[in-house]
Amino acid sequence: MNHSPATAEPPEPARILVVDDDPTVGEVVAGYLTRAGHRVDRAEDGRRGLDLAERDRPDLLVLDLMLPGLDGLEVLRRLRALPDRADLPVVLLTARGDEADRILGLELGADDYVTKPFSPRELVLRVQSVLRRARAAGPAGGPAPAAEPLRSGDLALDPRARRAHRDGRELALTSREFDLLAFLLRHPGTVFSRQELMQRVWGWDFGDLSTVTVHVRRLREKIEDDPGAPRLISTVWGVGYRYDPARPPQGGAA
Repeated sequence: MNHSPATAEPPEPARILVVDDDPTVGEVVAGYLTRAGHRVDRAEDGRRGLDLAERDRPDLLVLDLMLPGLDGLEVLRRLRALPDRADLPVVLLTARGDEADRILGLELGADDYVTKPFSPRELVLRVQSVLRRARAAGPAGGPAPAAEPLRSGDLALDPRARRAHRDGRELALTSREFDLLAFLLRHPGTVFSRQELMQRVWGWDFGDLSTVTVHVRRLREKIEDDPGAPRLISTVWGVGYRYDPARPPQGGAA
């Protein structure tokens, strides 16, 4: 199906927390994920979901944005503020017209989203893709990259440990941000369109390209001296993005 992410072998069974206040939606989602081999826990409000995410350490969170009390965005914001939950994979469930909230969710560190009404099989495929990315060392569907550390200027990435540092300080990167940065460091000076990045980093043949835009913006905020005037991840207008290896500041901007 052309609306599904590229798939390979399904990832190993995972513990997944589904947070949705609609009992029918929660039951359907849990049922499909359980049949896919995963262990599923459920919560019907944001506060309970946040408590379970902190206490039980799930492998992935399926999070509805429209929740009573503590909404999905606030749950995500609080999770990302926790050092041991900053990289918890999150798939959002959003209403079709909630583009602003969807973009904000991506900016807060969500890995993917599915719009309601959705196909449960589509959601399972998205979850499988995010799990695979979180557990892998390299781009989905491609060969495993070399495990040697990557360095560029004051940036250092360890693919084995999935840790990144800038000037000796560890960066709080989500799994998608780490994969995107690792991919760019492996291909310095090469321009990639958003579609190419979606295929080679996310492993998707179809998707909302704003996902790539948001992740590039978030990555710039974490590695650039001035995210508003980026020197490392350059925009090539009308084409896409290029990683420029760190260089002395005396030269002109690309």
